[in-house]
Amino acid sequence: MKTFAAAFLSLSLLTALPSVASAAVSDNTRSKATTTRKVKSVVLRKTAVAVPAVATFGQVAGLHDVDDPLALKSSVAYVLDQNTNEVLFSKNPQAVLPIASITKLMTALVVVEAGLPLDEKISVTDDDIDTEKFTHSRLSVGTTLTRGDMLHLALMSSENRAAHALGRNYPGGLDAFVAAMNAKALSLGMADTHYVEPTGLSSRNQSSAADLAKLVNVTSQVPLLRDLSTSREARVALGKRMVQFRSTNGLLSSPLWDIGLQKTGFINEAGKCLVMQARMAGRQLIMVFLDSSGKASRIADAERMRKWLATLPGETATVSTKL
Repeated sequence: MKTFAAAFLSLSLLTALPSVASAAVSDNTRSKATTTRKVKSVVLRKTAVAVPAVATFGQVAGLHDVDDPLALKSSVAYVLDQNTNEVLFSKNPQAVLPIASITKLMTALVVVEAGLPLDEKISVTDDDIDTEKFTHSRLSVGTTLTRGDMLHLALMSSENRAAHALGRNYPGGLDAFVAAMNAKALSLGMADTHYVEPTGLSSRNQSSAADLAKLVNVTSQVPLLRDLSTSREARVALGKRMVQFRSTNGLLSSPLWDIGLQKTGFINEAGKCLVMQARMAGRQLIMVFLDSSGKASRIADAERMRKWLATLPGETATVSTKL
C-alpha cells in the first residue's frame, strides 16, 4: 500500500510539474521587468489516496450475500431462547469466523473456574504488549492491579493487556492457559471453536454462532462475569492517577434493554461482533452477531432484532437463512 501511495503521489507531482515550471518562468520574466513585484511561491500539496478497507473473512466467504428478513448488516446472527433452547433466528450459524474480543469471555471463564485469588496483584510486562495488531493500551508496562481488576477491565473495556496478563499469570503460563481454553471449549461441545491466545487479537481465534451461544449460556450463569461484563464504567488507580474506563457496549445505557451478560469484539478480519444474554418479552435470550459491517452496525442489528422479537407471538416460528 505504501508503494502504491508513493507511486500515486509521484504521478501527481509529474502531472503538476509543467504548470509549476510555467509559473516559475512567468514569475522570473515579470521579476526582470520590475523589481517591485514579489515572486509567487508554488506549493505542492499531497494528493489524498483512498485506502481500501480490509475484507473480513465473512466477506471473502460471501456470507454477506445471504439475505435475511431483517436486512442485518451482520453476516452471522443467532438468537436462542435460553430456557427452551428454541432457535428464534438463524443466519449462517455454523460459519466459522474470527471472533475478536469475544474471546475474552472464555478467558474470564477459565480464570474464574481455576479459582485463582482475585485479590492477588499481577503486573503488566513487555510480554503483554500487542505485537499482533499494535493496539494502544492505557495499562503501561509496570502497571500492577489485582486479578479482579484485570478481569473487570478485560470484560468491560476489552483491555487486551489485561486479558493477556491474566493468561500469562495462569499456573503453567500462557501455553497452559490457552490449552485450558481449548479444553473448556471442547467440554462445552464447541466443536467449531479454537483459541491461540487470550485477547482475540489473532484472527486464528475462531468460532461459530452456535458455539458462542453455548459459551454465553455458561458464562451468563456466573454472577461475577455477569456483573463485570455489564458494568458501565469504573475508576481504576493507575499509579498515582485515577483513570476512568467505560464499557464498549452502548446498549448497557439504554432503558429498552435488560442485559445480563455481554461482550463486544472487533478486528479487521472479524468485523464488528457482539454477544449478549438479555431478558426480553418474558424470555431469557442469547444473541450472537458476527462480522457486522459499519461502525455502529452491530448495535443497529441488535435493535432491529429487539423490535422484531417484540412482534412475535408466544409460539414462534424459526427464521433461518444460511449459505
